[in-house]
This record gives sequence, structure tokens and C-alpha cells, in this order.
Amino acid sequence: MEGIDLISQVLAALGWDPANADIKARTVAWLGFVLAFIFGYVGNKTHFCTMGAVSDIVNMSHWDRMRAWLLAIAVAIIGTSLLVYNGHLDLTKTIYTGSNFYWLAAIVGGVTFGIGMTLAGGCGQRTLVRLGGGNLKSVVVFLFMGYAALVTLSGIFGAFRVSVLQAEPVTVYLQGMQTIPEVLGLGSPGAALGAGLAIGVALLVYIFANKEFRANSDNILAGIVIGLIVVAGWYVTGTFGFGEDPDTLEMVYLGTNSHLAESMTFVAPLGYTMNLWAYWTDSATIVTFGVASVFGVVIGSFVYAVAHRSFRWESFNSPQDMFRHIVGAVLMGFGGVTAIGCTIGQGVTGVSTLAVSSFIVLASIITGAAITMKVQYVMMMRQA
Repeated sequence: MEGIDLISQVLAALGWDPANADIKARTVAWLGFVLAFIFGYVGNKTHFCTMGAVSDIVNMSHWDRMRAWLLAIAVAIIGTSLLVYNGHLDLTKTIYTGSNFYWLAAIVGGVTFGIGMTLAGGCGQRTLVRLGGGNLKSVVVFLFMGYAALVTLSGIFGAFRVSVLQAEPVTVYLQGMQTIPEVLGLGSPGAALGAGLAIGVALLVYIFANKEFRANSDNILAGIVIGLIVVAGWYVTGTFGFGEDPDTLEMVYLGTNSHLAESMTFVAPLGYTMNLWAYWTDSATIVTFGVASVFGVVIGSFVYAVAHRSFRWESFNSPQDMFRHIVGAVLMGFGGVTAIGCTIGQGVTGVSTLAVSSFIVLASIITGAAITMKVQYVMMMRQA
């Protein structure tokens, strides 16, 4: 805990006032930007790609990039479990662990997102990383995914999401949180920590048992850094951001769109970014942790690309290629919001809370992507 106290002292020396809600919100956003900048830089350097991980398994039975993803998950689970145990994160104040279990939305949203990311050539975080590297396809995906996310949050797609996929007949109402320890009756802090550590360590054993993976420093770097960034995101919003709302005088999480604790996710924040741009002069719209993370990933990736001379412009190969990316972007925007997260938002951040729905979304994303890749392969063979 000495390291955490040191961080607080440094922030205080820089003028951070824990009693000032506006300063707190801006601090949360800036810290989100810094974490996302590191994410983008490392993501570009290591070519971390969750869609690529699924593709490697489906097409080549190669598990290295999937192990990098699993490493990020393992680190995030262990780190988040320790945060919760030490009182730095309240899991009841997150979007993933609520007692309303929207299983149909999790499945439909996950499968839809998996299909979309395959058609668009990458998930939300990969789109931002590629955008920073000069990929013009990602500009189109960014815009269409962001708009689709916005109308799924509060527009016409949102009406379908709420009235059909989250309707009362297809919702399971639990007595407590929907985390694995809670569902198994392991609700005490010690038992929940033990469950998190057990799952995380088991994953680490599986991951590092592979000699080929142990020899790949980029995959190891990507998994560890991304996992730690998710943990740091939880700490930033869950501790630094917790304070009194000057309007309601209630204790809330400042600097996040949900007013709950958040960490890395890259679909809904695109929608919030669109909303911020559209209502820039409205004082009620501010740069939040999620919005700042969008720009952080792009700029971090751009800095790496320029520094290592890998920046290059890329564009669509054909009108059909553009259409495929647009369809994929829309499906990702809808699916990511419906599933309450993407390959990072649910696949790492959500899973780090051990929420049951997060594991369902993760499995659904992989299933949707794998099926789409198989269909694409069959179609390609028929055209050959």
C-alpha cells in the first residue's frame, strides 16, 4: 500500500484536490488517457489482436496469441481480486456484476460482436491501434462503430435491446452479485480472493507450460501490460474517482460515463465520443475516462508507429471490402453495447470481476468469430 500512498502524495503535490469534484473527474480522465496511451503503444509494438488469436486457432491450430489474451485475463483477475480484497474496488459498483442477469443479451451481443470484428478485420481496440498506425479503413470502422454504439445506448437500436434482449421474461434476477464466488456461496472477502487467485494461477500455469509461448517476449509483454492496465483502470476510477457529486451531494464515481467504477473497454466509449463531439458546447458533456481512453490508444499507437517508422497509409482494396468493414463496424457497435463490452471490455475487464455474464460474452464472441471465419473460408474455396 506504500506505492498507492506515494501516488496520492505526488498527485497532491501537483495540485490534486480530493475534495474538488471537477478536478477529480479531470484527473480520472487524464489517468485514463495515460493508461490507454501505454495500451496503444504496447498494442502496436506487440501486434496484440484478439481477433487474430481466434483466427490463429481456427486456421492454424496455433495458440500463442490466445495465450497472450489469456495472460492478460489472468493478470487482470489476480490484480482485481487483490484490489477488491484490500478495499480499493467495490464490485457491487460496476456494470458487470449486477443482480440482473441478461443472458440473452450477453449471447446475442457477444455473437454479433464476434461476427462484426471478423468482417471489420479487428475488434474495437485493434481498430484504434490500426488507426494510429495510418490505417484509413479504421477511420470508417471507427465512425460507423461509434454511431452504432451511440444508437444502441440511447437510440433506435437501444429500444430493441431493452424491449427484447433485456425484457423481463428473458432476465434472471439474482439475490446478490452475479460473480462466480457469489453464485457458489463464496461471498466472504477471503473466499472470493481465494477463488480469484486460484483461477488466475491456474491460467498462468497453463499459459507458461507452453515452451513456444515462453520464448515469445512480445506476447508475454502484451499480456502482462494489458492485464495490469485493466487493474490500474479499476484503481483509478474505483479509488481516485470516488467522491461527492456537487449537484446531488451523493457519493459517486466521478469521471466515468456510468458513474460507476470502470476500466478499459472500447465500444461504448466510441458512442460517448460521438455524443461529446455532437454536443461539444453542452457543459453537461465532458471528457470521461472512457472517452480519454479512446484517444489515448490512438495516440499511443501513433507515437510507436512514428518512432519506429512503421506508420503507413492503408486503404480499402475494393468497394466490397469497404462494405464488409461497414457492416462489421455496425455489428460491433450494436453487439458491444448489447453485451456490455468487447474483447477487452468483457473479455478482460469484465472477466476480471469474475462475473458470470462476462464469461458467457467471451465465449459468444469467440464462437461468433470462429463461425464467421469458417464460413469465409468455405466461400473463398468455392470461388477458387
